Amino acid sequence: MSKSALPRRGLLVGAAATVIGWHTAGRSWAVTGTDADTADTDATAGGPAPAADLAALPRLDGSVVADPGTLARFGSDFGHLVATAPRAVLRPGSVRDVSAVVAFAHRHRIPVAMNGQGGTGGAAELESHSNYGQAAAAGGVAIDARGLNRILSITPGRAVVEAGVTWAQLTDAALAQGWTPPCLTDYLHLSVGGTLSVGGIGGGVQRHGLQVDTVESVDVVTGTGQLVTASATADRALFEAVLAGGGQAGIIVRATLRLVPARERALVVNLFYDDLRTYLADQERLTAEQRFDLQVGEVVRNAAGTGWRYRVEAVAHYDGSAVPDRGALLRGLNCITAETAVVDQTAREYAFRVDGFAEYLKAAGFWGQPKPWLSLFLPASTTEAFMREAAELLTPADLGAGLLLFYPFRTDRFTRPMAVMPAEPVGWHFDLISFPAPGTDPAPALERNRRLYERAVALGGKRYLIGAIPGMTRADWRRHYGARWADAVAAKRRFDPAGILTPGQGIHA
Repeated sequence: MSKSALPRRGLLVGAAATVIGWHTAGRSWAVTGTDADTADTDATAGGPAPAADLAALPRLDGSVVADPGTLARFGSDFGHLVATAPRAVLRPGSVRDVSAVVAFAHRHRIPVAMNGQGGTGGAAELESHSNYGQAAAAGGVAIDARGLNRILSITPGRAVVEAGVTWAQLTDAALAQGWTPPCLTDYLHLSVGGTLSVGGIGGGVQRHGLQVDTVESVDVVTGTGQLVTASATADRALFEAVLAGGGQAGIIVRATLRLVPARERALVVNLFYDDLRTYLADQERLTAEQRFDLQVGEVVRNAAGTGWRYRVEAVAHYDGSAVPDRGALLRGLNCITAETAVVDQTAREYAFRVDGFAEYLKAAGFWGQPKPWLSLFLPASTTEAFMREAAELLTPADLGAGLLLFYPFRTDRFTRPMAVMPAEPVGWHFDLISFPAPGTDPAPALERNRRLYERAVALGGKRYLIGAIPGMTRADWRRHYGARWADAVAAKRRFDPAGILTPGQGIHA
């Protein structure tokens, strides 16, 4: 059987460098070009391969491509710290495509990872918002989540969406019907599947937990290509393994999410502190009393530029003219009263507040630079000690044009076992979202991240699955998951026995 006689399955006619099959001996793709759709353009194949060596792709609604431009775009991520290009990209035309390609990859031991392709602009701006190669599929197949971007339904209290839908898309569609997701990330142009794979954190965490805690069910493609609908009552082991599981047990392709009634307006209160201990006490008091609907915080430079100070950003939602009583909201707090600032805006304006900041970062040249982020969860009992040490270590250059978010949460709001947290009732989120100046060498920052991570772990802390922490070992991951490590290993073996899913996380390397 000649190559020209191969079934044209998986072939999108007219598309350059479209993959038609896999050379099992040479472990390389067979691709076809625009003008010679029977030619093998894979330089590693060693010339025309015998039919027995070529496993043809299954029939697809979309396509698998391997042109240099596409591979380069999927070879990096938002952090721009590592380059790990795939050797092919699936542009799915359906959920069935994901299942078929993962089953094919399972048979041939080809790495696979979903890539959220978040962002607001054209193809040049879309990218995985993993920060250190977590969504990479080095030498394997990247799945372009933008092929699964349909909002399937919005009904009272519930939304059903495909994994490539962004939270921005869902928020606007839900608001149009009087609903909203209960917990939103600060930057909304991220895929639903991507944030559910790591947890999904935002200002609503004190009341609602992570975004994974608002999920009713997920459709998942396991590492064998099986499509499964999982929930707390059906296939619970898979449900718990994929939510905040780092993509290790399955690829989320669809999710049913809880919605809450939307409010019209947001009263945004900013409180300032020069004393760390006072800030910690007031933040934890607000968390315990739940005076606000949303509550975050930030570490900022003082006016003289000689040290750090602290800011609470808290939001009370309301409708119509029923403006919340500011006196009641602020009673008993020990902030610097004269510096208190209040902004009244629509709820949508607050939800999309980061968009303007993102446009500034793009215009100023920060967006596409290496970004060594660090995201940690700390137990309340040791947070002060950690923050004092971090404040001595960090400089304004470490932030660049970025932010250092720093706020508490109640750990009883976290219900998904793979989202491991400090073993105390209250934890703190330390989120160094650095945007260093263009041309900055990221190597010292990565060393700093490792040093801060080690200190956090020594103090009972955990890491978030985003961020850039070099040198993570199997021992580090075992220590991270603690009592959940055996569950994580068992889920990997059961649902991804070939170990092909999301290798960039490095959890089971």
